[in-house]
Amino acid sequence: MVNIDELKFDEKGLIPAIVVDAKSKKVLTLAYMNRESLEISIKEKKTCFWSRSRGKLWRKGETSGNYQHIVSIVADCDRDALTVSVEKDGPACHKGTDSCFEDAVFINDEKHEFSLEALLELIRGRKDCPKEGSYTTYLFEKGRDKILKKVGEESTEVIIAAKDSDRGETVYEIADLTYHVLVLMCEMGISLEEIYDELASRHVIDHKVKQEKMTAAKS
Repeated sequence: MVNIDELKFDEKGLIPAIVVDAKSKKVLTLAYMNRESLEISIKEKKTCFWSRSRGKLWRKGETSGNYQHIVSIVADCDRDALTVSVEKDGPACHKGTDSCFEDAVFINDEKHEFSLEALLELIRGRKDCPKEGSYTTYLFEKGRDKILKKVGEESTEVIIAAKDSDRGETVYEIADLTYHVLVLMCEMGISLEEIYDELASRHVIDHKVKQEKMTAAKS
C-alpha cells in the first residue's frame, strides 16, 4: 500500500486524479487533489478535490447531491497521478452528463469501441424505436415467451459446444447467449448495474466465507 508521503505533488501542491466508474470503467472526470483533499477523501470515502478556479476544497456532490463513493485510489508508477475508482450517485459533469468526456475529437473508423453498456443501449433503442427488419425488434414484438425460448436454446448450444471441447464454438455460443440475455434484461427493465451489484454482493460473501475458513483452520 502506497503512503501519502510517497506521492509527488506538483509545485502547487496538487496531483491529478482521474475519476473512473468502478462498474463500467468509464472515465468520468479529471480533477486535482492536494494533500488535505486526499486525506479527506480517504477519511470520508467520498471524493474531495481542490478547485483551482475557486482556490478552495470542493467535495463532489455537496451542492448537487451527486456524490462519488470511493472504491479505491491507485497511484501510477511515478507516484505523480491517481486513478480514483468510484460508485456515483449521479452525473459526474457539472453540465449534467454522465461523464465530462463526451465530445469526440477523433474516431478511427477502422476500430470499434465495444461495451455491454453500449450494446444494451442499442437493444433498448430497438425496443423504444422499432426498426423494420431488425432481429432485436422482432424479438420484442414476439414477446417474453419468444425471448425466453431463445435464451433456453442458446444455453443448450453453449452446453453442447463446451461438451465437445470446441473452444471457438463455445465462445461464439456464449456471445449469442449473452446477447439474448441482454434482450431479456431490457424487456424486463433490468439494468447492468443491478447485475453488477448482485455479483459484487456475492464476491463480498465469498470473501467473508474464505476468511471464516482461514480463521477456523488456525483455531
